[in-house]
Amino acid sequence: ALKRRYWSHDEDAVLNAQAGLANCFCNLGRDAEALVLRRMIHDRLKAMHGVSDERTIRGGANLVISLNQLELWDEARSISRDRLLPVARQSLGSDHDLTLYLNQSLAHALFFNPERTRDDLLEA
Repeated sequence: ALKRRYWSHDEDAVLNAQAGLANCFCNLGRDAEALVLRRMIHDRLKAMHGVSDERTIRGGANLVISLNQLELWDEARSISRDRLLPVARQSLGSDHDLTLYLNQSLAHALFFNPERTRDDLLEA
């Protein structure tokens, strides 16, 4: 609230504060509230910096974490596989730590989904 009052012109600072709040929610087990914040942060980052910016990709990775924690496997899979990973590979490279982390998050969503198929396991 203080950052919003005194530095409201600095949207990145506000988003960083909100990301910290989302992390606090996760640490407290309030994953649904963290998910709402992370969706909003990711959408705002896309609008401000574009989809290929590292901050936007990192925000998307945090969104996928929340989706995995809430066991929303299909949404986590579609966001990481269809939206984030192609952009991360193109803009950051296949060997960047964030791209590798997105691969790990995708594997987690595929492996722990109780409705997984054999093809999902092979992809994971």
